[in-house]
Amino acid sequence: MAVGSFMLAAGAIWYFFGHKLHWLGNLPGDIHVERPNFRFYFPLTTMVLLSILLNVAIRLLRKFF
Repeated sequence: MAVGSFMLAAGAIWYFFGHKLHWLGNLPGDIHVERPNFRFYFPLTTMVLLSILLNVAIRLLRKFF
């Protein structure tokens, strides 16, 4: 239930504030390869940043609860 609630909250944030988060996914270090009949995108920097933010949030929640 916790994972579902988190996904619901993340989806709502993306839906309502997506236009303000346009930089997310276009950070330096995100890998874009475009060739004829081929497109590859790997958001490496974005994933590392989100991982750090989620790690900090979880540690804070554990500390206070």
